[in-house]
Amino acid sequence: MSIETKHLNTVIQQHTRDMTGRVVAITGTTSGTGYVCARELAKRGATVLLLNRESERATAALARLTEEVPEGRFEAVACDLQDFASVRAAADAIKRKHDRLDVLCNNAGVMALPDQATRDGYDVQMQTNSISPFLLTKELFPLLRKSDDGRVVNHTSAARMGPPHEAKYFGKTGGDLGGDGTDAENASFSGPRWARYHQSKLANCTFTYGLQARLDDKGITNVKALLAHPGLAATGLQTTTAQTGGMSLEGDFMKQAQSPEDGALGIIRACADPAAEAGDFFGPEGWTGFPVKLPPEDLLKDETNLRINWEGCEAAVGAFEV
Repeated sequence: MSIETKHLNTVIQQHTRDMTGRVVAITGTTSGTGYVCARELAKRGATVLLLNRESERATAALARLTEEVPEGRFEAVACDLQDFASVRAAADAIKRKHDRLDVLCNNAGVMALPDQATRDGYDVQMQTNSISPFLLTKELFPLLRKSDDGRVVNHTSAARMGPPHEAKYFGKTGGDLGGDGTDAENASFSGPRWARYHQSKLANCTFTYGLQARLDDKGITNVKALLAHPGLAATGLQTTTAQTGGMSLEGDFMKQAQSPEDGALGIIRACADPAAEAGDFFGPEGWTGFPVKLPPEDLLKDETNLRINWEGCEAAVGAFEV
């Protein structure tokens, strides 16, 4: 299915700046929104660090990016978000080679996977989508402080909306968080798989606003936290989920999807829009459309939600002193 890209050129021309000399780290660049973001920021002159699990897909994506952007500067960094030791090693590798980081885009994510634990004992969705990005940001924060405009960009989704945080989702409870749900539940995007996904995507938001609150408290203005969502975009995320029984790709829902290019525009604006301000939230107003600046819902800034997220992540990976 070919989907027309409608808004990429406008965003690049009107809402990005020259990125020459800037260093950008992006997780999950083998396909979809992360791949598009890496490609477009490299075209704008950025040195782009590609953080992925080592795989044939990662190798092929690097080759494809190099072919599409011959003048681009890309660096592959091995990083498995389902393994805290790998995340720390990735941060160490970046710190050995770079003395400054301008943008960290926590883009990678998984969706509605079975109720399984990582090797660290956490739910696979929560660790991949939420706790590991917290850890990566914590480890790379000293490099972001050295930028004149450091940005932490977190990628959420419409799944952010729903019940508030529960501390159990941040604990070593992988494999014991409700099971996989029924076929009917999964077909209607409900049940325990989707509850775990919701918690992880809400956590992308509460991390963003918890971090920004700490930056504000310390009077730090050269680093900002930003948030984006892709709307409904046709990426590999849906394919992976369908393969594990989480959703179907055959229904009318996915026929509404926009292209990966248009889905990436929220994070591209957050990474490169010269007018972006601390706490800005970019994405389409509905399932598809131009990425505008959105008002964050109350749920995303609720003090209890912020506390549960921050305390849960710190209990997993250590204190994050801003």
